[in-house]
Formats: sequence, C-alpha cells, structure tokens
Amino acid sequence: MKLRYHAAVAATSVIAAVGPVLAQTPGGPPAAGAAVSMTAAASRIGVVDVQKVLARSAAGVSARDQLEREKASMQKEMDTKRQELDKLRDELEKKGPLLTVDARRDKQDAYERKRRDAARLADDYQKELEKKEQTLLTRVLQDLSGIIERVARERGYAMIIERRGLLYASAEADVTEEIIRVYDQESATKGKK
Repeated sequence: MKLRYHAAVAATSVIAAVGPVLAQTPGGPPAAGAAVSMTAAASRIGVVDVQKVLARSAAGVSARDQLEREKASMQKEMDTKRQELDKLRDELEKKGPLLTVDARRDKQDAYERKRRDAARLADDYQKELEKKEQTLLTRVLQDLSGIIERVARERGYAMIIERRGLLYASAEADVTEEIIRVYDQESATKGKK
C-alpha cells in the first residue's frame, strides 16, 4: 500500500511539473517531435538521498558530532548518579539489618528519592537531546532545501525527489554527491565570513 502511494505521488508530481511547461508553448500545440523534446527537458527528474547528505556533508557531520559531545557529557553525569545509587543500595544491603527501623527507613527513602531524581534527570536529558537534534536537523534541512532548489534550477531539473520510498532511479538521476559538494562549499564559505 505504501509503495503504491509513493508511486502515485511521484507520477502526479511528474504530471504536475510537465503539464504547465507544455501548456505555455507559444503558437498552439507543439508538433509531435517538439512535444517529445520539450517533455524530455521538462521531465528531467533528479534524486537525492537526504540521509546520505546528512551523514556525509560537513554540516551534517558537525551537527552529529555536537550531539555526540553533549550526549557524552550527559552520560558522564548519569554515570555519576548511577554510582551514587549503587553505593546507597550497597550500604542499605550491608548495613540495613544493623540499623534501627527509623534509620533504615530514612536511608530507604533517601535511596528512592535519588532513584526518582535520576530517572527524571535521564528523561529530561533524553528530551533535551531530542530537541537539540530536531533543531540541528531543521537548520541543516533548511540550508539543504535552498541548495537543492538552486542545483535543480541550474541543472534544468523539473523536480528532485527524495530517494526514500522510490522504487527505481538511474544512477544519472542521483544528484546526492553534487548536493553534498555544493553544501560543503557553501558551509566552508559561511565559516570563513
């Protein structure tokens, strides 16, 4: 079902892209040979693998590295919390029988409180990482969108389709490497300013 949907969307997009070009032909309908060449020019379709661009472009790698550094910092703090919890638990197991009922209850309450705090902190960190990942991804995709549009215009593509969900695309239609190259050049230029 999903593949049929993507194929239908792609076919509709091709028709939508080619139709207006043919309709704008001055002097009425084109001759049979002219229609073929005009259709071929207007229906030039490129394919880009956005995941590959994100994985291999300098900006995508930089965003991923930034997230990994932040994740490592958060993980270090969570490891410290886990060690504290392990120490409290061991203390409860070893010294618990020797403590008074009130002292044991106080230690157990302290352990449970720290366990809940650690769980909340882990949840907060997870949400924070997801938010940062989304922010970085959005920024990269916005930059990428403009680059894809410009490359499409410069190279005469009627459209460029994302590779996911695509059943077939020839190697000549794949503009991913070109998009990565242009994106890296623009990122380097922005970095120098």
